[in-house]
Amino acid sequence: MTESNQLQSHDAVISSVRHWVDSVVVELELCPFAKRELLNSRVRFVTTQASTEELLLSALEAELELLVENDAIETTLLIHPAVLQNFEDYNQFLNQADGLIALKALEGAYQIASFHPDYRFASTAMDDAENYSNRSPYPMLHLLREASVEAAVASYPNAEQIPQRNIQRLKEMGTERLHALLNSCFDLGRNRA
Repeated sequence: MTESNQLQSHDAVISSVRHWVDSVVVELELCPFAKRELLNSRVRFVTTQASTEELLLSALEAELELLVENDAIETTLLIHPAVLQNFEDYNQFLNQADGLIALKALEGAYQIASFHPDYRFASTAMDDAENYSNRSPYPMLHLLREASVEAAVASYPNAEQIPQRNIQRLKEMGTERLHALLNSCFDLGRNRA
């Protein structure tokens, strides 16, 4: 792949994910805290060409170090389209990602939220609408500052009800509509490539 194609591919992936954040996460209010950080340009969207779990761990380590060094970045979406396409493999990898946080002595400072095109919560059917709260155009690791999460949750009324509210909203929308919404994010990225 030429440097120009890599840049276009990178731009297409970022466009797809940014569209997903805007049209799903923010528009459906799945995360009531996301809009503020987007408006303040404190969300880092980054892709990695990592093609192995080892290379992805290296990219994750670099992003964690960047967050430690740069308070201007509130959160990072580390998008990895070339590795862990299978959800079961991705789900198993999360143990390694958490292990890296522990190894770097960053437990309690950072956490990882998981998003994947085939995300499936335990004890749900593959086509259950609630899975779309964590379905994204590409596999990604969302790095969060724990202190910020705790402060946001503490200041939000009835924050503990957010997951149940999201499940209800997604079920009301229905799987067919949610699938189309997610596919529109892919289409946007392809059209910009």
